[in-house]
Amino acid sequence: MTQSTFEQKLVKAWHTKAWWLWLLLPLSLLFRFIVYIRRSILRILFQGRGFSAPVIVVGNITVGGSGKTPLIIALATAFANRGLSVAIVSRGYGGQAPSYPLQVELDTAVEYCGDEPLLIRQKLANTDCSIVVDPNRNRAVNAVLQQHNCDLVLCDDGMQHYRLHRDAEIAVVDGSRGFGNGFCLPAGALREPISRLASTTFVAVNGERHFDNNIDSDLNYSLQPVCFRQLSTGQIASVDKWQLSKTVHAIAAIGNPQRFADSLKSLGLEVILHAIDDHQHLTADDLKFDDDFPVIITAKDAVKQRYCSDPNIWVLEVDVTLPEQFVNHVLNSVGLSYKQST
Repeated sequence: MTQSTFEQKLVKAWHTKAWWLWLLLPLSLLFRFIVYIRRSILRILFQGRGFSAPVIVVGNITVGGSGKTPLIIALATAFANRGLSVAIVSRGYGGQAPSYPLQVELDTAVEYCGDEPLLIRQKLANTDCSIVVDPNRNRAVNAVLQQHNCDLVLCDDGMQHYRLHRDAEIAVVDGSRGFGNGFCLPAGALREPISRLASTTFVAVNGERHFDNNIDSDLNYSLQPVCFRQLSTGQIASVDKWQLSKTVHAIAAIGNPQRFADSLKSLGLEVILHAIDDHQHLTADDLKFDDDFPVIITAKDAVKQRYCSDPNIWVLEVDVTLPEQFVNHVLNSVGLSYKQST
């Protein structure tokens, strides 16, 4: 494994409940108080002013990845299969566009829109779903509704962006890491206290649940490996017909790299994990090793490697299957009728 960065060490401390984090508890209490005041004021000023179509925020209360993006892709696909016109807005973290709002297309530079919006665009290429990025999420929603006749809007992240009115919230929890030590920043990983989940419309747990908090969930889902894709050629290899070395290098610049490694291990592979800070671009050095073992990266990292010619680099494609009942509950929560999926 590569040497841990400060970010990775801090995240590990949060989730292994390191003793020295208690020294930061006074700062966490101050942070929690500021969060409460801020939320109370912004909800009074901005909530209740709805848009012409319902807005569903998919987010979390912890720092780091929790599996929101695959869930958003699955929701958008399910809604589209019911004949609904869907739009997705995102802050576009990691990107810097010449101007905003930015409509994300298949050929949009990742440097402009960020990795997650481009990944969503690629996964939803066969739908008419519109994807717009803008640090000002209100402006993004207004822009997409002015330009497209949408039935509903999904907001990628933004639970703490209280200037944005929302008609429903789906809070995603990482089943393997839960809430760490239960402290708010900086002593813990929480952006808001765990009690915030009681006010969300739905709670979705990604992966097998290993935390012991008494939190009821409306959805339990997991990222299912679908296939391996050779990055240079697009060649597809079934996950049960992997014929290369069983020992592989796994490189992941995501919020929870261990989840990626565990997915590969579940396929019978011996994994050498190289964890990179979330959203970081993988360099040529990150992808080169002194052996011939295959290199496997995430789909999120693959969108930043458009011109890779190395045949030794593969992408693990994953998917989420949603229960019909949950999809219907989400639509009902914002007052939308639905058609039988096709």
